[in-house]
Amino acid sequence: MNEYIWGRNSINEAIKNNRIIEAYVLSDSPYIETLKKKNIPFKIRKRFELDKMSHNENHQGIIGVIEGYELSSVDDMIKKENGLIVMLDSLEDPHNLGAIMRSVDCVGADGIIYRKHHGVRLNSTVAKVASGAMEYVKVAEVTNLVKTLQDLKKKGYWVVGTDASAKDMYNKIDYRMNTVLVIGSEGKGISRLVLEECDYVVKLPMFGHVNSLNASVATAIMLYKIIENRE
Repeated sequence: MNEYIWGRNSINEAIKNNRIIEAYVLSDSPYIETLKKKNIPFKIRKRFELDKMSHNENHQGIIGVIEGYELSSVDDMIKKENGLIVMLDSLEDPHNLGAIMRSVDCVGADGIIYRKHHGVRLNSTVAKVASGAMEYVKVAEVTNLVKTLQDLKKKGYWVVGTDASAKDMYNKIDYRMNTVLVIGSEGKGISRLVLEECDYVVKLPMFGHVNSLNASVATAIMLYKIIENRE
C-alpha cells in the first residue's frame, strides 16, 4: 500500500534511495528541478491541499509517495558479536519512535523490534520525525515479544531492560556482549512477562523533581552508554 512521507530530510533520503514514486509540491518548490532530473512524476498542489494530506503537519512544501514502509526480519539484525538491537514494548507515541530511529541510526545499532498489533507502527509522522533514518534503520514487527527474546537469547543475546525501580544503575553493567535493549511504553513501562525475560534491569539516575525521562531520550542515553562501554 502506498504511503505519504514529508519533511526535507525524509524526502531527501527517500529520493537518494529511489523510493519516491510520485510527489506533490507547491508551484515554487525548489524540489521541482530535482524531481525532473530523477524522472519522478509530480503534481502541483496548493498549500491547503498539502496541509490536508499531511494532517496539518509541517510538510515543507513537498509530500512524497512511497510503496509502503520497508520491514526486515529479526534474523536480518543478528550479529555474532557486539550486536545491538532495540526492542520497544508497546510504545505509543509516533514521535518517540521516530526519535528512537534517529538514535539507532546515529549509533549504528542493528535495528528495532516492536509488537505488530500493540503500540505505534511505522507511519508518516514517524518518517517525518526520523528525518531520513527510516531509510536505513531495520525494523521488524513481531507477534510475540517474549518468544522473540527467548529466540534471541538462544542465539547469544543478553537482554537489558530499563525500569525506574531497578536496583542497578545503567552505568554498572558491562555491555560488551550481544545486547537487546528493551524500552517500555510511555505510561506503563515494560510489561511483566517481557521484564521476566530481562537478564539485567537498570535505571537512569534522577536528581530533579520528575521521576522519568521521555522514552526516546532514555533510549538515546542508553545507546550511547552501551557504545561508550564497548570502546
